[in-house]
Amino acid sequence: MIAKTLSAIPIGYEGNIVEVEGDMNKGLPAFNIVGMANKTISEARERVKSAIVNSDFSFPDKKVTINLAPADLAKDGSYLDLPIALTVLSISHQLLNQDLQNRLFVGELSLTGEIKPVHGIINIVEAARSIGVKEVFIPYKNLPQASLLSGIKLIGVKTLQELFLILKGEKTPSPVPEDVVKNKKTDDNKLILDYIHGQSTAKRALSIAIAGHHNILISGPPGAGKTLLAKAAANLLPPLSEEEKISISKIYSIAQITDDIVSERPFRSPHHTASAISVIGGGAKAQPGEISLAHLGVLFLDELPEFPRSVLESLRQPLEDKVISISRANTKTRFPADFMMIATMNPCPCGYLGDPTHECTCTTNQIQAYSKKISGPLLDRIDMFIDVSRVENADLFSDSTVSPEKPTEHSVVKNKITEAIARQHQRYKRNDFYNSSLSSHQVTTKIKLSKTAKDFFLNATEKLNLSARSHFKILKVAQTIADLDGYDSVDIPQLSEALSYRKRQ
Repeated sequence: MIAKTLSAIPIGYEGNIVEVEGDMNKGLPAFNIVGMANKTISEARERVKSAIVNSDFSFPDKKVTINLAPADLAKDGSYLDLPIALTVLSISHQLLNQDLQNRLFVGELSLTGEIKPVHGIINIVEAARSIGVKEVFIPYKNLPQASLLSGIKLIGVKTLQELFLILKGEKTPSPVPEDVVKNKKTDDNKLILDYIHGQSTAKRALSIAIAGHHNILISGPPGAGKTLLAKAAANLLPPLSEEEKISISKIYSIAQITDDIVSERPFRSPHHTASAISVIGGGAKAQPGEISLAHLGVLFLDELPEFPRSVLESLRQPLEDKVISISRANTKTRFPADFMMIATMNPCPCGYLGDPTHECTCTTNQIQAYSKKISGPLLDRIDMFIDVSRVENADLFSDSTVSPEKPTEHSVVKNKITEAIARQHQRYKRNDFYNSSLSSHQVTTKIKLSKTAKDFFLNATEKLNLSARSHFKILKVAQTIADLDGYDSVDIPQLSEALSYRKRQ
């Protein structure tokens, strides 16, 4: 007798359907699993056998063969434990084959028959929905994250025995838990603009960058507040939509960081000693890197010139395309990487170039070598550049008390950012599209300039000898400034401010 059970495994950012076929023949007792299974799946023989016996079922005393189709697809992980066990129960007539039809099963089994959660559950459910499966049986602890998806019936199960009773119609499935565990920001991220003294120009530039999803580089001496400004940005980001929650939760589950619902925009800050693979993604199993973990959030690169040149140069393509393609000998996958980059750097190796209170001890060659660590093509992909100076000591004692009676600086700026983002979404008829997302062609059609503003802008770009990419980036920033200040069109004041945020050659 042949039995078949549907399952799925996550590969990269997608899910792949796997058919678990079972056959039982006369002969010496054996339990074989074929179909390009790795060691983890091969070890499922012992887990499945013990789970079946300890769940008060009987394991057939015959030759059992399990085939995982398609046979040329490499399978990894413990996702197929549960469908393998159900296939064994079906070929041994403890379950009817029709009980498994038009259903998909996934889960890891313990020796006692408990069904443990797996990573990448959203990939699996999406794959099931794409082929028209009506019901998906998943580990109960995976139910909160999987419930983000609609259009398919999800049933969470805790044990193999409970699943058997549900399939037989003798038990009602447990409901989706109401106390969904969500990722919450730590207290370290509760920094608001009111707690940062001075730096009004930098705060203005930061609000523009967030409103238009522009990449920004903040330069200044040590202790000027560069890192504080970047961390405050984490609390200025708009809330996530349901679609964005799915996308981010999916990535974090694939990366085995959390199987809960991610309800806050990510803020990733890799150390400058991080390798290219950890930042970009890859490895033997093609895992997402920091740029994908920062998807729809912020990638913060502190002390940008200290990162290896190979890491910085590998950022060029995802900064432009918003996706990263990873190719390995047996794996090719694409991960989203639509992040906003906030980077900081010192003006020189010692950090005090141009500081009136500290003398710079760097030589000319050291300063040039330091600045050359960041290539021109990478700098050209950064939308905004801002220089910050040291805050006067007297300003450090200014009153920064937040009062509930009046709106805080942080709340005022956040409201303006929210309104600017709403204008962009309304203009482009998309909730995931910002001014920074405009292509070169879209810039010329979507951003309207008066003749006076156009003449002013062309004259300025010629004098500054800006590249074509810089030309379009300045227009995008100018449009964001207009959106932030509530103007319907871009004029000379917005262009002038946008030009001031462009790095001088």
